[in-house]
Amino acid sequence: MSQRKIRLIQTEQKSQDRLTEKTSLSFHADEHGVENQLINVYDDLTYQEIIGFGGAITEASAVTAAKLGETNRDNIIKAYFDAEEGIGYTLVRTHINSCDFSVGNYSYVEDEDPSLANFDISRDKQTLIPYIKQAASAAGDDFLLYASPWSPPKWMKTNGEMNNGGKLKPEYRDAWARYYVKFIEAYEAEGLPIWGLTVQNEAKAVQIWDSCIYTAEEERDFVRDHLGPALEAADLARVRLMVWDHNKERIYDRAKVAFNDIEASKYIWGIGFHWYSGDHFEALSAVHDRFPDKGLVFTEGCHEGGVQLGSWKSGERYAHDIIGNLNNWMSAWTDWNIVLDEQGGPNHVGNYCDAPIIADTQSDSLTFQSSYYYIGHFSKYIRPGAVRIASSKYTDKLETIAFKNTDGTAVLVVLNRTDEELPYTVRNRDEISESVIPAHSIQTLLFPCP
Repeated sequence: MSQRKIRLIQTEQKSQDRLTEKTSLSFHADEHGVENQLINVYDDLTYQEIIGFGGAITEASAVTAAKLGETNRDNIIKAYFDAEEGIGYTLVRTHINSCDFSVGNYSYVEDEDPSLANFDISRDKQTLIPYIKQAASAAGDDFLLYASPWSPPKWMKTNGEMNNGGKLKPEYRDAWARYYVKFIEAYEAEGLPIWGLTVQNEAKAVQIWDSCIYTAEEERDFVRDHLGPALEAADLARVRLMVWDHNKERIYDRAKVAFNDIEASKYIWGIGFHWYSGDHFEALSAVHDRFPDKGLVFTEGCHEGGVQLGSWKSGERYAHDIIGNLNNWMSAWTDWNIVLDEQGGPNHVGNYCDAPIIADTQSDSLTFQSSYYYIGHFSKYIRPGAVRIASSKYTDKLETIAFKNTDGTAVLVVLNRTDEELPYTVRNRDEISESVIPAHSIQTLLFPCP
């Protein structure tokens, strides 16, 4: 008789289950060769290794948290970055200069100065850096920080402002490359090592907020001729550089331009992507199949349109996208703002969004959205260093992904976005266990691999 037990954690819309551990299941021998309603887990076939899961700490997040009492400021960090009491985030994205989720436009060199002699991150030291440090402390040794610019300083741009698109002036390409180096050195002087950089947030989008446009060729050439050499000259070649940092529908085309240039590609570790143009999961596999040595990182996604308290669709949207991305070679995942205020900001152009934790700064209270719990079904249990393992399912009404952690524990996530309860039988190494998943719910199953 098998001694293998299966831990089952569940979040369900129509109950109070929120990352709730249910009665454990047990494996038993597949004596009759069950054929129907199977979810197979093949732990001897492995794919990509997971770097980590996390979220963005923006000025908006840090300012919002600062308006709360110390208890709730700390509770937000614990809820995300504590591996035991929270959902085990280890990855943080932040912004170089301002982004839309800043209180206003700002840069580290406000007045024209190609020498960057007056480079100054003092604004970030007010709320942003302290909150990132708190997250790093809670996450521990696995913590990784990466950064993205939304726009160069206005004096470097063709339109003379940080907002509304524009391009980097050719004469400032070298100064802008050195700017990234200055940023890394300044943050590392604050005790925050930089793991990675993206070249430009949403390089294709003219936004009413901080934005800057690069064609694929312009981004490639900037990396090849300026940014890559600047990082190398500063002994920062260890920093993982990612291109694109935009939606998936064009990720393959952008990857080809960047990675087919040998001189540019040698500086580029991988490619970042968002979710705002739809699934396009197969595009990720196209990039991996063509360029298997490049990393694929989800750098941003959020539920748009302001705060939607109690929405279950947001959680299901997150889980659907995470599963699709993971099944197509994504190795790291980062949500957008970890916390926003009751309006879905602050945001200096009114581009309000939802977040997994919403803070009411008037009443000093926190609301945990469905997305927080759904994300936790992945981030809390699929740990850094885990490898994806093969799996198959009997119906497309269920969405599944499987991993094996470094301690040998298999992790199977099962998502049911339908209106019906669905039965399934987990099968691993000629052993099976029967279960059901309620309508509009998500389950994480954990079991030892023999």
